[in-house]
Amino acid sequence: MTTLKADISSDILAKYKSEMKEELNTILSYWMNFTIDKEQGGFYGSINNENIPDRTAPKGIVLNSRILWAFSAAYEFTRDQSHLNTATTAFNYIFDHFFDHEYGGVFWSVDSTGQMKDGRKQIYGLAFCIYGMAAYYKASGNGMALHFAKDLYNSIEQYSFDEKKGGYIEAFDRIWKDADDLRLSDKDDNERKTMNTHLHIVEAYAELYKVWPDDGLRKKIIHLLELFQQHFINKENHHLHLFFTDEWVSKSTLHSYGHDIEASWLLQQCAEVIEHQSLIGIFKQFAISIADAAAEGLDTDGGLWYEYEPEKDALIHEKHSWPQAEAMIGFYNAWQLTREEKYLRYSLQSWDFVKKHILNKENGEWYWGVNKDYSLMQKEKAGFWKCPYHNSRACIEMYKRISIVP
Repeated sequence: MTTLKADISSDILAKYKSEMKEELNTILSYWMNFTIDKEQGGFYGSINNENIPDRTAPKGIVLNSRILWAFSAAYEFTRDQSHLNTATTAFNYIFDHFFDHEYGGVFWSVDSTGQMKDGRKQIYGLAFCIYGMAAYYKASGNGMALHFAKDLYNSIEQYSFDEKKGGYIEAFDRIWKDADDLRLSDKDDNERKTMNTHLHIVEAYAELYKVWPDDGLRKKIIHLLELFQQHFINKENHHLHLFFTDEWVSKSTLHSYGHDIEASWLLQQCAEVIEHQSLIGIFKQFAISIADAAAEGLDTDGGLWYEYEPEKDALIHEKHSWPQAEAMIGFYNAWQLTREEKYLRYSLQSWDFVKKHILNKENGEWYWGVNKDYSLMQKEKAGFWKCPYHNSRACIEMYKRISIVP
C-alpha cells in the first residue's frame, strides 16, 4: 500500500501520471479489439471475463453512449485517429438504431440485430446520450451530433422537467406517457425522482454547455446544482439522498459510497464549467465534506465498499470497480482543495487497490468487482452497465490534474 512522507514526492505523482496514460491506452485498446460487433454492427451487448461475446445480448443506450463519450474524450487527449474512428462507430450506431424518429428521444435498448427492444424513455439514458454527443461534436466537428444533443435536451425539458416542484421525472413509456416502473435496475426504489439521474443530467448539460454556451442551458445547470444543495445532499452527514417523491420527500437512507465520491468532484466541475463563482465556492466546500462522508466506506486495503444501509447497520460486502475509479478522482480533488495528505493517500490507495484486485491483467479491462474475500463477482466485464466510462474518465482526469500540480 502506498505511503507518503509529509512532503509529497514528485516521483510518486509522476508515476501516478504515467500509469494513468498507460492504463487509458490499455482500456481503449481492449474495447477496440474485443467489443466491436463486426457482423451485426455497433458493439456487443455483453462480454464475459474470458472475452467471449454473447452475440444474442441486447444492446443498451447507456453502453453505446458511454463508448461514444469515452472515445471522443480520449481523442481530445490522445489525438489517435483510431480512437475517433471508434467514436464514429458508436455515433453512427446510436443514430441509426437508437434514435426514435417517430416520437423523439432514444430507446432504452435494441436487440442484438439493432431492432428496438425496449422503447421506454429513461431520462438517465437520454442524459448519457447528450453527454456522448456533445463530446463527439467537440472531437469531430460533426454538426449532426450537436443537433442530436440539442434535440435530446429539448425532449428532457419538454417531458421530464417538473414545472411545479422542480427537478426531473425519472422515466416514461415510448410515447412519453407516465411509466409504472421507473427504475434503472431491479435494485433501485421505484420513485419518481432520483439522485443518480439528476447527477447525470447535470453532468450531461455541463458537457453540452462546453460546446453550446446557451443561456437557457446555463440556467438549467444552475437549477440542478441548487437541487443538490437543497435536497440531494444530506445536511447532517453529507451523504447523498438517493430517492424522492415528486414533492421532494426522501424515501431512502441508503449510503452509496461510489455516488458520494463521484458527486463530490463532479458537481464542483459543473459549477466551474458555467463559471458561477458563488456555486463554485459552495461546491468546493461540499467536495470536501462529501469526500469525508465517502471515506467512511474505505476499507483498510484502500478499496471502497459499495453501499451501507444505516437503519439495518448492513454493509454490502462488495467492492465494485466503478467506485474505485471515482475515488481516485474525488479524493485527489479534495487534496487539490485542501493539500491534506490523507486525501492524496486515499486516491493513491484506490489506484493500488485497482491494480491489485480489479485489473484483468490476462484478458484486459477491469473486472466488475470483488467480494469481501477478494473472489471475483460473477458478472460480465463489458455490457449493459459495464462500459469504458468511469475508468477511462479517471485516467483522463487524473492525468490532467497531476499535470497542473504546482
